[in-house]
Amino acid sequence: MSAADRSSTIASHLSTPATVFAHVPMSPPDPILNLAAKFAKDQSPDKVNLGVGAYRDENGRPWVLPAVRQADEQLLNDPSVNHEYLPIKGLATFNAAAAQLMFGDSAALKEGRIVSHQTLSGTGANHLGAKFIERFYQFPTESKTIYVCDPTWPNHFAIMGEAGLTVQKYPYYDSKTLSLDIDGLLRGVNEAPNGSVFLLHACAHNPSGVDPTPEQWRQIADAFRAKHHFAFFDSAYQGFVSGDPDHDALAVRLFESSGIPMLVCQSFAKNAGLYGERAGALHVITANTHEAAAVSSQLDRITRSEFSMPPAYGVRLVERILTQPALRAEWDANIKTMSGRIIEMRESLFDLLTNKYKTPGSWEHIVSQKGMFSFLGINPEQCQRMEDEGHIYLVKTGRISMAGLNPGNIDHVAKWIDRVVRNA
Repeated sequence: MSAADRSSTIASHLSTPATVFAHVPMSPPDPILNLAAKFAKDQSPDKVNLGVGAYRDENGRPWVLPAVRQADEQLLNDPSVNHEYLPIKGLATFNAAAAQLMFGDSAALKEGRIVSHQTLSGTGANHLGAKFIERFYQFPTESKTIYVCDPTWPNHFAIMGEAGLTVQKYPYYDSKTLSLDIDGLLRGVNEAPNGSVFLLHACAHNPSGVDPTPEQWRQIADAFRAKHHFAFFDSAYQGFVSGDPDHDALAVRLFESSGIPMLVCQSFAKNAGLYGERAGALHVITANTHEAAAVSSQLDRITRSEFSMPPAYGVRLVERILTQPALRAEWDANIKTMSGRIIEMRESLFDLLTNKYKTPGSWEHIVSQKGMFSFLGINPEQCQRMEDEGHIYLVKTGRISMAGLNPGNIDHVAKWIDRVVRNA
């Protein structure tokens, strides 16, 4: 074979993609995103999507908040707005406003000890926070373990694992009582090595909808302080529990005032309806301004290596909403509208199951749970039947998005819950 023929053969082999990636296995579909795909293909006029973690109005449609529309109009008509890069830390005025919303009148904020960086929504905040503590937190064991509540948002496991952390579950939800397992939670906190990292949902726990009471939060904070643990807060639904962002920041502010080392992942996807704009922030509490400067520099380094600068449009909307009194008042009203409709759907579903259909069992947990999600307390087989026969799409754990319910579909959903519970 001539040199030219050999070169041609080698080039032919090198240019064949199948020889490079033929060994790559197919990744299993995301269970929640896969629900949306199946829902889209369903031709039934009675179909209902209770899997998506996004607010829907009383007609089942996405809702652009009036405060966002007003801020959007301002931006479009502001000649000073451009499309230049933001700094690595993001929009400084957004970071300051987001920190104020989360921490209120806190000592750490007044003293300049809170490091705030713009992130790609809450997911990006979790990722940046996980990468940072993996590199710089002094874990009590070589495994660099983060304790995550059971259950939790499934993506927590992927994010923490990709960051190099070992994930271990701690008790949170009691499936028998459909309520918080406070004894198991405190046992998990007390049995972990001193100085361990625990992930906590600040409010509107995803997926169970079960939050600690204020008194239980104080118990948890006392246990953290005694064990010198680090709190990794995920706050994706501030305002969605009560309609009041200050009220829903209770746990974060309690831990900060207790001197517990912590960081907070903050998202504006839900409470501002900016799902596709990826507006979020990571806040890290430090001991002093010197430490804050060092922490900030390392967050810069991680961000620079991954995407350099964050997107600008969504955070400019949020910054205006949080800093302009008229827009803030409108946003506060919008949050009350969203949280109020969700509470109304909880009460309606409870009433239908309890009084109209007289479904066996107690359904009190539906109205006692908080935020967007609810654990119905039905098993995977019952969930599958609701999908197959009732065209109602929900996660197989029995988790539903209350925002997916509306006056036009709630009776259909209640009827099918009753059927599968009775096995009728």
